[in-house]
Amino acid sequence: MTGVDEVDGSLERSATAAVAAPALRRLRTAQPEALDAVRTDPVAAARLVAVLGASEWLTGTLLADPSAVTRLGHPRPWDELDEIHRAAGPDELVAAQRRVLTAIAATDLVGELDVVAATAALSRLAGAVLARCVELTAVEAIAVVAMGKLGGEELNYASDVDVVLVADGDPVRATRAGRRIVEMASRCYRVDTALRPEGRAGPLVRSVDAYAAYWERWAEPWERQALLKATPMAGAAEVGARFAEAAGHALWDRPLSTDDLRALRALRARGEEAVRRAGRGHADVKLGPGGIRDIELPVQLLQLVHGRHDPALRVRSTLDALDELGAAGYVDPTDATALADAYRCWRRIEHGVQLWRGQQRHDIPSDPDAVEHLARVLGHRSSADASAADRLRVDRGRHRTAVRDAFERLWFRPLLEAFAGATGGLTPDAAADRLAAAGFTDAARTRDAVRELTTGLSRTSRLMGQLLPVLLDWLSQAPDPDQGLLGLRSLLADTSRAPRLTAAFRESPEVARRLCALVGTSTWLTEMAARHPDLLPRLPTLGSARPTDAAEAAVSAQRALEWRGSPDERQRALRRWSDRHLLAIAAADLFDDAPAADTGRALALLAEAAVHAAIDVVDPQVPFAVIAVGRLGERQLSYASDLDLLFVHDGVDATDGAEAERAAGAVVRFLGGGTPARRIWTVDAGLRPEGRQGPLSRTLAGYQVYWDRWAEPWERLAMLHARPVAGDAGLGRAWIDRCLAHVWCGPPTPDDLRSIRLVKARGERERVPAGDDPRFHLKLGRGALADVELTAALLQVVHGVRAPHTTAAIEALRVADVLTLDEATALVDAHDLCERIRARWQLVRGGPGDSLPSDPRWATPLARSLATTPVELRDAYLRATRRARAVVEHRFYTDT
Repeated sequence: MTGVDEVDGSLERSATAAVAAPALRRLRTAQPEALDAVRTDPVAAARLVAVLGASEWLTGTLLADPSAVTRLGHPRPWDELDEIHRAAGPDELVAAQRRVLTAIAATDLVGELDVVAATAALSRLAGAVLARCVELTAVEAIAVVAMGKLGGEELNYASDVDVVLVADGDPVRATRAGRRIVEMASRCYRVDTALRPEGRAGPLVRSVDAYAAYWERWAEPWERQALLKATPMAGAAEVGARFAEAAGHALWDRPLSTDDLRALRALRARGEEAVRRAGRGHADVKLGPGGIRDIELPVQLLQLVHGRHDPALRVRSTLDALDELGAAGYVDPTDATALADAYRCWRRIEHGVQLWRGQQRHDIPSDPDAVEHLARVLGHRSSADASAADRLRVDRGRHRTAVRDAFERLWFRPLLEAFAGATGGLTPDAAADRLAAAGFTDAARTRDAVRELTTGLSRTSRLMGQLLPVLLDWLSQAPDPDQGLLGLRSLLADTSRAPRLTAAFRESPEVARRLCALVGTSTWLTEMAARHPDLLPRLPTLGSARPTDAAEAAVSAQRALEWRGSPDERQRALRRWSDRHLLAIAAADLFDDAPAADTGRALALLAEAAVHAAIDVVDPQVPFAVIAVGRLGERQLSYASDLDLLFVHDGVDATDGAEAERAAGAVVRFLGGGTPARRIWTVDAGLRPEGRQGPLSRTLAGYQVYWDRWAEPWERLAMLHARPVAGDAGLGRAWIDRCLAHVWCGPPTPDDLRSIRLVKARGERERVPAGDDPRFHLKLGRGALADVELTAALLQVVHGVRAPHTTAAIEALRVADVLTLDEATALVDAHDLCERIRARWQLVRGGPGDSLPSDPRWATPLARSLATTPVELRDAYLRATRRARAVVEHRFYTDT
């Protein structure tokens, strides 16, 4: 041999010589002639040593195939695909693909290709392989459409190759051909066809019309997002072109809706949680915080939002999209540059990790020596100041922080600047689309609100200018972003409140996040918050301020009324006290700080304390007790519940009766407040003997006579959960003893059962208010609350099973073998679902609401507040209530 051995020289200069040297010794033994052919070529030698030092996987190719070694001496070895197109069969195709792949890696590792050129070369190689697979199947009418990284010309060394197949003609022949194409291509790549409609359960090959029909009716938001990178890659060009045209219509003919955006964000959140649970978040450069997904997702969302009006954004690669977004002002140019730099860095790290053993990995190794080796492969060098691994760690930290920061504000910083007059970079259509996708449907009103919040020279205005991007993000996640923004503006419009609130936002982002959720859910709670702004800085812990037992709540209410003079002053003090505690209860419910079942109990404690306070103010001059029945008796109130109360007194003459009647009426008026603005609770005394025609208060003897002579059978069910809540304790206990003796006097007779069933059947026909859909009435609908509660109550009386409330009764009936497990589960599931929907609907509506709304203006925010969609909410309601109704019809109407 003559001449300088450039291979040895390259090895001496290599930062990965420790790995490359033993590989080179094996190569000298396995392929001496091939090695001799390139040893005097400095370019080929550098490429060879780079592969040997970076990839055990591709070193295997060099050891097995002398052509892979000699190919490294070609001027542009990554761009020569003739041998792919000439491959006579699968084996030749695999060998040719591996040679080209090795050449791409070699030129990439020595810096001849940047990351964009490398991924493009890898994608073109995969496209050529797919084209040859189609040619070898001899089927002309089938097209292979690249998706994912292949569609965007962003393929990694160990990427899956995502494709969907489209064909005209006979579907059976097309499916057979599609399977052959996938099987042959799978010899070279991990081919994934799961992005087709219905995933792996759907047909492998569809026609263009079938794809279009699916996208129109069934496609999930992420499936539309996936179409951004759909690129006809191989096969019948005319079929591929028609597919691309149909995909374009699916992408751009309708705007991205708020629910689409929420679904995509929820998908990302689930991905982040999966990475977090795996414990490799910061090591994962693809899925971890500040990684590739944090770049791709907002870029693709902005493309979906603005691409309808701006065709320049309809590009497939992430870096091209970032260039267009930055140039057009949709993304701040500084952010666009930072994201592009980070993207290139992350992709290079991915390549370095995957090249080592050809594994589809995206995480930094945990072994320190492996990290040092990876850093050297990527071009970092050690010095006295820092190791190569240290320098890689610094780069990663810098890019991760930059990406995460840009990700947090990417949606809203350009919006804020345009609306505040800083740039004016967005067209009206673009601004409206961005707002609509984020949930803000009234662009003009939103623009006015943003300007009002950020205009001015005050400290509050300056601070809001800094905070508003993230506040808008949180508001966009609320059930009604428009309402939330207006509520926030209203709270901050008060100059006495604004400094305190903005300071709380600065000191505790959680305060701001929770307030955005609150104002974006309920105008009722927003108004309550405006009356009690001192509670807002306590939002993260406000739920713990709920009353926990009746005695504590009663003492707290009594203290609120101390030092108050007139009944009107006491009434206003009690309303203020009740408001503050109601806000705490609603906060715990809204933010899931307490189990849903605790809300009803906390509201009942609040109501009981109010009744105690009312008795103290009214000061009856005869022995007098208040009895709770219905939901208050069960300790299961909702936000808009009336208080079902009965009044009992002890007396011997008409004067005592008149005083008791005065006291009962005064309690009703004190709690009712006279006007809606002053109302604390609405009292319903309609379950008293003779209903609304009878006196408000009776003596024990009067009740006893009524029960013995006149009470209807259904009234036993109404009294099932009666309990004393205020007033004379001895009198209340005596009343309960007599009432329970009546309720539990034995099983109902056949005539009693017929009467109870007739009353319920008449209620089903007559009680649903006009205009409400009986199928979706949360209280009176088939299988809804009344059905479940009356069935449980009747079974309790029939079988002598006692329990404090409906769900406890259902469990007790199951334990007593009255109900089967399936029956009990059906009843509890329907009851819990209806209770939860009804409570949230009352918060969203700001008042009574018993029927599931159909108007999108209400149905959408209600569903969002329950983390679902209107259609899914209605479906869940129908499923649960149908199962419950089957139990009701069997147990209430036929077999008790």
